[in-house]
Amino acid sequence: MTERGGTPEFRPIVWQGEHLLLLDQTALPQAERWVTCRTAEDVAAAIKEMRVRGAPAIGITAAAGVALAARQAWHDGHDVDEAIDAAAAMLRQTRPTAVNLAWALERAQAVARVQPDPATKVQALAALVDQLLAEQWASDEAIARAGAALLPRGARVLTHCNTGGLATGALGTALGIIRWGHQQGIVAHVYVDESRPWLQGARLTAWELGRAGVPYTLIADAAAASFITSGQVDAIIVGADRVAANGDVANKIGTLGLAIIAAYAGVPFYVAAPCSSFDLHVPDGSAIPIEQRSPDEVRRVGGVLVAPPDAPAANPAFDVTPAKLITALVTDVGVISPPTPDRIAAAVAAGGPSHSRLRAEEEMRA
Repeated sequence: MTERGGTPEFRPIVWQGEHLLLLDQTALPQAERWVTCRTAEDVAAAIKEMRVRGAPAIGITAAAGVALAARQAWHDGHDVDEAIDAAAAMLRQTRPTAVNLAWALERAQAVARVQPDPATKVQALAALVDQLLAEQWASDEAIARAGAALLPRGARVLTHCNTGGLATGALGTALGIIRWGHQQGIVAHVYVDESRPWLQGARLTAWELGRAGVPYTLIADAAAASFITSGQVDAIIVGADRVAANGDVANKIGTLGLAIIAAYAGVPFYVAAPCSSFDLHVPDGSAIPIEQRSPDEVRRVGGVLVAPPDAPAANPAFDVTPAKLITALVTDVGVISPPTPDRIAAAVAAGGPSHSRLRAEEEMRA
């Protein structure tokens, strides 16, 4: 294990050029099991089955899927461009809400498009995955510094779902702020929502905080309102799967409820997201597609049936929090407060570490 930023570094996404290794998030915390992806189809299955999850991590993984498809086509003597486009089309359908998925696929296609021959396309796509991972570290660290500066010393923070290294492949967004803040003596304690129905908070965030040495308390989702309104929470920090042009945010189901409670209690509600999670083509949250997952995920907990097997159940994976309920968006180019369309547009135009390479590619094509 190596050290980065004074904290133990683990890499849940390991790119080997000819294959991709993913720390299987469905096995945590009971086991640290790795999934090997050798084809774009393997990558698509890993994303669909939530063996990898979190908007930035999904984007990086999808780009690796395109790279694997290109390598396989080149090795087999097939058309590399056709393989790239087919893989991108397949991967784009795996998770519809997180914008990083489409962003990374478009970036991979753009990188391949400017290469003169199949061999260099394969090389360029392999290098892109390494670059995306490096950029994610820079992006996450910028978010961590900016977000920690917003918190009072001794802050008690509540977070929802999982936004750490498992979700980004690097330091994390909201959880990156928390970890960085704890290192600086700013964050004293973390309340972790269990995050039903997949329990990403209980299974993943608690696991990450525990191995990072950050004090935390796991609570039921239904207990959050009580902790917030009783004065036990100084700030709420969550991540984002997509940010609309007006500042509305799609995130893990349950986020909207936290934002409403925070507004009632007068507690700051922060959303941490890189520029790559902003989608200026979507005017507001009503236009963000919300993934509907299997009702069986609600009827079961950890695979154990807890409801009648035929109980009708709805399972939206995300909800949309209006911009007016968000105190600030914490990005890799700084803090946007309040989150207004003009400020968001200016931040995306400036770009952060996660956008710098894309701007260079666009200039090269021009």
